[in-house]
Amino acid sequence: MKRISFSRTVMYTLTAVYSALCLLPMLLVLMISITDEDAILKNGYSLFPEKFSLYAYKLIFTSGSQVIQSYGISIFVTLVGTTLALLITSMAGYTLANKNVRYRNLLALYFFITMIFSAGIVPWYLMNRALGLTDNILALIIPSLLFSPFNLFLVRNFMNGIPDSLRESATIDGASDIVIAFKIYLPLCKPVLATIALFYGLDYWNNWWNAIMLIDTKDLYPLQFMLLQMQSEISMLNDMAMLAGTSDVTLPSESVKMATAIVTIGPIIFLYPYLQKYFVKGLVIGSVKG
Repeated sequence: MKRISFSRTVMYTLTAVYSALCLLPMLLVLMISITDEDAILKNGYSLFPEKFSLYAYKLIFTSGSQVIQSYGISIFVTLVGTTLALLITSMAGYTLANKNVRYRNLLALYFFITMIFSAGIVPWYLMNRALGLTDNILALIIPSLLFSPFNLFLVRNFMNGIPDSLRESATIDGASDIVIAFKIYLPLCKPVLATIALFYGLDYWNNWWNAIMLIDTKDLYPLQFMLLQMQSEISMLNDMAMLAGTSDVTLPSESVKMATAIVTIGPIIFLYPYLQKYFVKGLVIGSVKG
């Protein structure tokens, strides 16, 4: 029987303790979301609820079909936006990594400057209005489609590590840049592409800013914005009832906040098991190569 060394035992123990500490906040959020609001106000947050209640989830999911529809909007925007952003970023990274492209360092400097300086909210809003990106589904995708320069440099640095002899051999065999990019470079870049896909996916899934600025129709609300609006309405009703002194009933604002956190985790959490094997490799390699 193979014996485990003392140092390895200590490392496993510390890893297990650290993992348990990471799960603790998630467990606390789950417990609060199924705790009665009066028990929360009386005892504060607790891992062991004095009184269980699913009223917060009932309140969220009984607002008609809005939650389901908003779920669909968020999933659609995340899938389409991530795919397009991934395509644009990988093609731009391939271009900047190609030593035959003239002024590629000047282009890289331009992208680097946009990473440091931003035009501001007003030009961003006016440009989207001028392009007709208001109150339609494209308003949730296109304004965020301008890829992140950080992700671009991550891809470019990874591609710089691929030998140029591969491109030269393919070119001699008559392959075009499109063929070289899609059949040679992108399959070799799975780790870094999986990494930035996770970044883009999280950005799109959690993006409620575009909905605040550009969306008026309730049917187009993404999940996060719809739940944020619901929380605001509950807080407003509680404040009005408290000021008027006309109601002894308190709506579950605290448990709704935590139930909202659980609901919005949604499908995005299932991305981690599929992408984690690429995540560390892609991030480390793309970060340390010049």
